[in-house]
Amino acid sequence: MDTTQRTEQQSSADRRRRELLEAADRVVLRDGPGASMNAIAAEAGITKPILYRHFGDKGGLYAALAKRHTDALLASLRAALDAPAARRERVEATLDTYLAAIEARPQVYRFLMHPAEGGTGTDPGFDTGKHSVPLLRRMGEELAQVIEERVDLGPAGGQLARVWGHGIVGMMHAAGDWWLGERPCSRAELVRSLADLLWGRLAAAGDRVGGPGF
Repeated sequence: MDTTQRTEQQSSADRRRRELLEAADRVVLRDGPGASMNAIAAEAGITKPILYRHFGDKGGLYAALAKRHTDALLASLRAALDAPAARRERVEATLDTYLAAIEARPQVYRFLMHPAEGGTGTDPGFDTGKHSVPLLRRMGEELAQVIEERVDLGPAGGQLARVWGHGIVGMMHAAGDWWLGERPCSRAELVRSLADLLWGRLAAAGDRVGGPGF
């Protein structure tokens, strides 16, 4: 097989994988954590063994969907952090971006963060911690990198940026999870309250010299 054929085959496989993930997305939007491999295969117009051939098992499909949605969310968060606005406004915009994402697609959020809720019969759910913790850790590391690039936190800035990154992600996740379930206040009120909590030392820190600022 020559290089052109291999490239065409890879392109075809990538396109088919995207189509299957889009079918899975539609089922997750409808069924949330209860989304099953049978339902996803039916939505894609294929048999379950073919779906397994592409993703291995439900865990493999979950990982692919998690990467797809986490990549999109991180891109949105970075855009909010880099917007041409005052630092406090960017902090609020970043918090609002996260909350708006889980509010807009609550079934996807529950599938990713509470997958064990959907476990039944021969198509069980997941160990929630096993699958959701890596997503939160990835977001924490990404946010830490952004903070370190933009804020002068002194000699131990790298370590402090990681503490802040993981702490902020944990706060957003816990507060957002509670808010999505109970809706005790408006999204704007929650954003302002969380920004108030974060604002103390962040307001006092200087921008990193030569960096993009924050």
